[in-house]
Amino acid sequence: MDAGNLSEGRELTVRGGIRKSRLQRNAYTLSLLNEGLRTGRLNGEEAKRIQYAFMRILQELILKYTRGESTTVATETAESLLTSVLYAADAYLSDFEEPEAAIETLKTADTRLIYDRGVEKVGQTLEAAKRLYKEIAARKLEVPVDAYNMTIDESLPVFLRKYGILFDAHNTMASIDYPLAIDDMRLQGVFYIKQYLERLKLETEFCAMFDRRELLELLSNYGRVCRFDYRIELFNIFELVLGNAIFSVLAGGRAGEIRISENQFERLERPFGNAAESQIRAVFTGAMARLRDQLPIHAQLQAYMEVCSESLVQRTANAAKHGSLRTVAITWRATEAKPIVLSFDAKDRMSDVRLRKLLHELTRVETKEEKVGLIMSSFHSFYDYLDLLEADCLYGDEYDALFGAFGDMELALLAKIVFYEQLRDESADLPSILSRENGHPMEWQMRFSACLREMGRERQQAVGRLMDEMNFEQMDFR
Repeated sequence: MDAGNLSEGRELTVRGGIRKSRLQRNAYTLSLLNEGLRTGRLNGEEAKRIQYAFMRILQELILKYTRGESTTVATETAESLLTSVLYAADAYLSDFEEPEAAIETLKTADTRLIYDRGVEKVGQTLEAAKRLYKEIAARKLEVPVDAYNMTIDESLPVFLRKYGILFDAHNTMASIDYPLAIDDMRLQGVFYIKQYLERLKLETEFCAMFDRRELLELLSNYGRVCRFDYRIELFNIFELVLGNAIFSVLAGGRAGEIRISENQFERLERPFGNAAESQIRAVFTGAMARLRDQLPIHAQLQAYMEVCSESLVQRTANAAKHGSLRTVAITWRATEAKPIVLSFDAKDRMSDVRLRKLLHELTRVETKEEKVGLIMSSFHSFYDYLDLLEADCLYGDEYDALFGAFGDMELALLAKIVFYEQLRDESADLPSILSRENGHPMEWQMRFSACLREMGRERQQAVGRLMDEMNFEQMDFR
């Protein structure tokens, strides 16, 4: 805790109000000391006394950290422990309604008392976070979204189990991938996790108000519209559901529905076509009032919805301006237009021993025609085809011969994988992707692209149509 952090320890006597904009949430105690010096509420000697008191606490903590074996640790460790000490002090001092009262407490109270009460507050927050987690885990949405499930099933439990109140209070120590609709990354440690859990609980509560089948259909159709595998992409489920709930109401649906038909979408498209952002905001406000009146939405959830709806207003205005309202109001695929159903059962995958044996046999076959014949007669699982291609056991025009033996369906499957990122551009079709793509990290992918480019445009379009009819959730290579 360097005195240089405190306006170089100068004794300033310029009286004035505390500037809350200068108070940092992740360095609250230090910024309070700086403001105390700047406004004259603290003098240099008082600031030094407070610093020394925190350093004594740090020395005691180092003894605990080393289990009494040493009073010294590596500089990096000492800095981390000091940050943990100040995190506890921040926890206590930030609870004061007015920063002037917090500065007065720093000035007059025992620093050890401030720290101890801060540690107590951190512990209480951890227990509150554990209770929140239990509620969320018990009511978790049954959806095949990896980031959502892994965050609840793995990441959050790791944090709650390993969090160190004394030595690592400031560390979040969790790999949380699932994005909230609104997140405040300025927070750290257990205060961030508690806030994350509070908001995740609100989001989960809202999504659980709708029929699970409709929710799964919405996710599937969202993946189709965005042209990505919704199971592995990072997106917020609540924002998606809130948007469709609002649009459903505006299209004449019930408050408890998130399914939007083509006829309903046509009713939305006309009024939104030339609407200004202020008009969209007003319309959304009315729709959310209907949701509030007809669904069990409490005040806290309502407030959260109102804040989250602002980004939806802006996205809707932008989408309407560019004629792409379908990207925010997700419509249902007509029931008669069924996607191609493909089976990718992991049980059909050959054993590692069998695969290695076949790969070895391929190296002994002399002609490309014989190689292709062996592959087509021996490989039946799409998993195995991917393993074959990534094993680098084909060379040069052998790739061309294999891809030339594939039908449109097999080509569409491979293209869905090779051009995954490019397909996220809604306006992109296979011919346009092939005309501008610049290469791939693997030889088989480069050869595959070259093979497709050599095909006629009509064949490319046929493969592209099959790609559009495939659902990513039916292609489970994870």
